[in-house]
Amino acid sequence: MNGMQYKCIIFDCDGVLVDSEATSIAVLVGMAADIGLELDLDTAIRAYSGHSLAYCLEDIERQAAQPLAANKVDLFRERTFRAFRQDLKAIPGVEQVIKQIKCPICVASNAPKDKIQLNLNLLNLNHYFDGHYFSAYDLQKWKPEPDLFLHAAQQMGFAVKDCAVIEDSLAGVQAAVRGGFDVYAYTNISSAAILKKAGAKVFYSMSDLIPLLQ
Repeated sequence: MNGMQYKCIIFDCDGVLVDSEATSIAVLVGMAADIGLELDLDTAIRAYSGHSLAYCLEDIERQAAQPLAANKVDLFRERTFRAFRQDLKAIPGVEQVIKQIKCPICVASNAPKDKIQLNLNLLNLNHYFDGHYFSAYDLQKWKPEPDLFLHAAQQMGFAVKDCAVIEDSLAGVQAAVRGGFDVYAYTNISSAAILKKAGAKVFYSMSDLIPLLQ
């Protein structure tokens, strides 16, 4: 990509590379139902998108006023991994975008590294990233804190000003802005205003991203 203004692009994973956010949060809705808490999927997506698993599970327990199963994290991973293997899809057009980016790229996600690798392997996107996956679990710091993006930039060898972050969630946008990054948010009309207000430049189709990065 000639004339690109950045030297490194940092991608979130869920909702940016892979269409897994709704699947993951549907599992949370199911786990909430197990303890008698009925959550609307769309409401849950707005509430939990981009947040750490611990935050989501704690919020469910708070609302239900009772604990989830003792093995709740393992249960969540088991159910989501099974769902991913059945119906995981890439975000439309994202592979074409990746192919056009000639500078280094990486993934920085709140998810554990094994989930990032599973998702990208299932969709045959892993080879584009050359193993450059950065997980909040490695730092024990989750978005909306900026630590993960700062760590990714440092590990990739670039200054913050030379990196762009591609996100889709409010927590992710907040993390990037707090770290001093330019951030571009893949979104829809209903979520655009809140992401713009948080400091993102929004786009609605992956094909719209390339001109923004130039």
